[in-house]
Amino acid sequence: MMQETIAAFYRNLAALMQAVEVTGGQGQSLGLAPGMQAAIEAVRARTGAGNKLMFIGNGASAAIASHMSTDFWKNGRMRAVAFNDSSVLTCIGNDYGFERLFAEPIGMFAMPGDVLMAISSSGRSANILAGVARAREKKCLVVTFSGFAPDNPLRRAGDFNFYVPADSYGPVEVLHHALCHGMLDTMIACLGPGGA
Repeated sequence: MMQETIAAFYRNLAALMQAVEVTGGQGQSLGLAPGMQAAIEAVRARTGAGNKLMFIGNGASAAIASHMSTDFWKNGRMRAVAFNDSSVLTCIGNDYGFERLFAEPIGMFAMPGDVLMAISSSGRSANILAGVARAREKKCLVVTFSGFAPDNPLRRAGDFNFYVPADSYGPVEVLHHALCHGMLDTMIACLGPGGA
């Protein structure tokens, strides 16, 4: 029983990875490999011109944001930051409200041409959506990672949108992490490390 459950988990994960959907800013289907390549090229063009990457997420998605921002700057040699310092979050949550948690720092630190990587399992987190809206106002490129319902609003909010068609946190979070790592590792392997 337990071994079959374990095997089923990994079969499901592999099937979901193959089922990931990538769409562009107009909702057009891009396919996983072509969509990943287009996103990589767009991100690299921005970071190569001196722009930075910003990562946002709640809970486990915040952990992914922290990990990936560190890897993008350490291994990828790109300027990257995650807006999830506990003092900043409690300050903004207290002074502006939880929904403004990411919109406020993005409003302060984003410059035109920067890249926002927005991660949300449900694609419905109000603070993530507000952060994306603020990044749009600041003329940033937006890459989203979502799951759960196929009509979640985050899935339509980015220039590149990676959607995992699953309705439980574990597989969605694992695959969001894998997609981010795939983006970085492919970028390094094919283009070499480096931003500006």
